[in-house]
Amino acid sequence: MATTEKSAGASTKSKRSAPGGAGAKTTRRQNAEKGFVASKELGENMQAVLVDLLELQMQGKQAHWNVVGRNFRDTHRILDEIIEAAREFSDTVAERMRALHLVPDGRSDIVAATTTLPEYPQGEIDTSETVDLITARLEGTVATMRDVHDDVDEEDPTTADILHAVIESLEQFAWMVSAENRKPAAARS
Repeated sequence: MATTEKSAGASTKSKRSAPGGAGAKTTRRQNAEKGFVASKELGENMQAVLVDLLELQMQGKQAHWNVVGRNFRDTHRILDEIIEAAREFSDTVAERMRALHLVPDGRSDIVAATTTLPEYPQGEIDTSETVDLITARLEGTVATMRDVHDDVDEEDPTTADILHAVIESLEQFAWMVSAENRKPAAARS
């Protein structure tokens, strides 16, 4: 399990280490298409994004199945939207990796071992807590993308454009979900 620690406003993320040296690898060039071939670093960066998107999808499903309480229906429905978006984004990222002659690794043991997202709690979870938990996972997934963005952009701006679109969407979901637990600014005093 990965942990996120916050101190003085900064967050430190840890990655899980994958067993057996697993993760994204480049394909053999024999009979490969011509064109841009990603570096090892780009492959590692995109693999990190991929596993967090896959984990977000799975944790979203866990939340979807086990959320209970006030405003259940709306929470249940927006979780479905997040799950579908994460599924589509992970597919886009994996297919981009293949286009760059990389082999994405989305096996469950690799995702569990290498995601930066914290483990989702087991059992029924109140809607208010679910909102906070999912917001943290959305923000954590975005943080992974922002951490690798500059290196990705330097090597391949086209791949960085994919990250831009995913970041925009996930940040909007985080805002919409977190607003469920917010109070108007005038009422916070």
